[in-house]
Amino acid sequence: MIGIFDSGVGGMTVAKAVEERLPGHRLVYFGDLARTPYGSKSAETIISYSRQNTEFLLAQGAKIIIIACNTAASVASDILQQEFPVPIFEVISPAVRRALAASRSGRIGVIGTRATIKSGVYEKKITEQNPGYQVFSQACPLLVPLVEEGWLDRRETKMILRRYLHPLKLRQVDTFVLGCTHYPLLKELIQPRIGRRVALIDSSEEVAESLARFLDSHPDIDGALSRDGENSYFVSDITDAAAEIARKVFGRPIVLQKAVSER
Repeated sequence: MIGIFDSGVGGMTVAKAVEERLPGHRLVYFGDLARTPYGSKSAETIISYSRQNTEFLLAQGAKIIIIACNTAASVASDILQQEFPVPIFEVISPAVRRALAASRSGRIGVIGTRATIKSGVYEKKITEQNPGYQVFSQACPLLVPLVEEGWLDRRETKMILRRYLHPLKLRQVDTFVLGCTHYPLLKELIQPRIGRRVALIDSSEEVAESLARFLDSHPDIDGALSRDGENSYFVSDITDAAAEIARKVFGRPIVLQKAVSER
């Protein structure tokens, strides 16, 4: 199975993208709703949670792990790759590659949680590959709670987005990275507020494509992945809002099973 974890419901956008790109491959998802958001927590805590989430997915039979949380990826991906003997993918590197390819002016905007933006991971990866590019970042700490509450089209959400995006719009970016897997759920609100001609980079789609290319070049690993049975969706807390967001993401009802990662 392909295991996917996130701090909450946002990683479901990754699960949906993988489902579409690799139909037939069995998935197991874990959303840590009880401890979301990760973006306001210390690096030590995020690493601990990420270890526990990975161990939970491996116990379910996962042979590949996707860190579908930019915050966890920015802080814990290197550690998890060192500690666990399975391929581990993260959402940041694929998004960076796509942003570099998409930008014409070399002016790239990034939004994310406080932890992701504080880590500077996007600026570092982008400027390492193209030192001439400029990266303009904005922490958006209120967006994950709003998405988790299901406030996807509320007036308050639109006002907060306008406040967050205005400084980046003034920078005249031509490419804009959604540096959190919750944010694709706000695409329809973000696009007109950052500019219709600005390329939005969705890390969910990019990591799914990266995984597909990896499996094409590693048929032995691909052949070991389960294709029988139904996909499983675990969360550490079940809420009505989470169930509704899952339905919106997948376009069908999703059965959420309550589980906890090993504490």
